Amino acid sequence: MIQKPATIKEIAKRLNVSISTVSRALHDHPGIGLRTKMRVQQIATELNYVPNQAAISFKQGKTKTIGVILPNFSEDFFSIAITAIEDMAQSNGYTVLTGQSLDNVEREKTYVATMQKHRVDGVLVSLSKNTTDFAPFEQLMASGIPVVFFDRIPQSFDAYKVSCDLSKATGQLVDLLVEQKHKRIGFINGPESMASFKERADGFMESVKKHQLNDKDISVVSTDMTKEQTNNAIKKLLDKKDRPTAIIAFNDYVALEAIKFTREQGLKINEDVSFVSYANLPITTYLEQGLVASVEQFPYEQAEKATEMLFALLDEKGDTSTLQKEHVFQAEVVLH
Repeated sequence: MIQKPATIKEIAKRLNVSISTVSRALHDHPGIGLRTKMRVQQIATELNYVPNQAAISFKQGKTKTIGVILPNFSEDFFSIAITAIEDMAQSNGYTVLTGQSLDNVEREKTYVATMQKHRVDGVLVSLSKNTTDFAPFEQLMASGIPVVFFDRIPQSFDAYKVSCDLSKATGQLVDLLVEQKHKRIGFINGPESMASFKERADGFMESVKKHQLNDKDISVVSTDMTKEQTNNAIKKLLDKKDRPTAIIAFNDYVALEAIKFTREQGLKINEDVSFVSYANLPITTYLEQGLVASVEQFPYEQAEKATEMLFALLDEKGDTSTLQKEHVFQAEVVLH
């Protein structure tokens, strides 16, 4: 038979004192004598008493829990990010309630509703690739639950955000490829609904103009990041009469799929076609013939900063009027 947890009422009955006396003793109240405190704590230990966190939270008006909604925990970027969030949460006495959208908008909405139902104190979000409706997040904030977005952030929605400058980094990727004597450059961009789509596109076109590359030597396609669409995108590039000698991929996962497809066509990586990408996943450094370079987007630092911003918003005594609403890290091109 499972034994129910001991309560303050049982401790009070055992010692023949009031419930309020036990409560004060357990919280080290200065109005309770040392002898009484020691007796209460001794009985609490004997009965394996554990504080009722739900009751404490109700009294304090806080659950000491933050919610986190990410696209996919299996991706290195987000597994690193969740580690940073948990590190920050633990050091601040908070627990973390997590959910992964799997890039499904309806699933993401369900998790937003779950966070609100459980009255988490605040929420950290990296958006699904297809999210365009921000009403669920507006409702969350209207209910008094602050939200901070990071990495995959909304484009036009006014909110607290943390991200990386991918426009400048994309230009640096083009600079690198031009330095390596590539003149025909392909670009596999991601879903247009993502803010980073425009960042990458703007950086790419700006650098193309700077280097005065011919339009016929520049090829731009896109993918929704599924295997099928990525293979269709790389096929379009490789089927061109004057195929690109270098390709910029939306992220390392897209790059790995594109490299696999390219090899299957009998082409040699870094001889016939070179690839650069974004995310700088650890696994890419183990490829013998893989990426020339990848953009470091600092997942730990982004998540850490976003959590820091969220805790600043949760600090009732803090002044949030001077809190920077958007923080942008400078992404770095890492040679492999």
